[in-house]
Amino acid sequence: QVQFVESGGGLVQPGGSLRLSCAASGSAFRFYMMGWYRQAPGKQRELVATITSASGTTYADSVKGRFTISRDNAKNTLYLQMNSLKPDDTAVYYCNRKIWETDANSWGRGTQVTVSS
Repeated sequence: QVQFVESGGGLVQPGGSLRLSCAASGSAFRFYMMGWYRQAPGKQRELVATITSASGTTYADSVKGRFTISRDNAKNTLYLQMNSLKPDDTAVYYCNRKIWETDANSWGRGTQVTVSS
């Protein structure tokens, strides 16, 4: 069973930056299309960004131009660089393999991001 462990969250002021990491177990990570997701209190989980095995990327309109998704296959690690953070970005952030997003058992614990002055 592949596991994902998210880290790097914290409390940051509006306009600040954070870099999230997602460490993956197993040897097939480099073949996965991956996604970063977030869930704010009282809201459904939403897709923030995706990256293919060839490092093609997509972004939600709400984060385009501010967030950058990347991966280091040699380290089995996915990243999310978040700049110009806003209070609306406050949420628990998760990573997952894109095709597993409907599998409730595939999600990790996530990492909390709080944007507040």
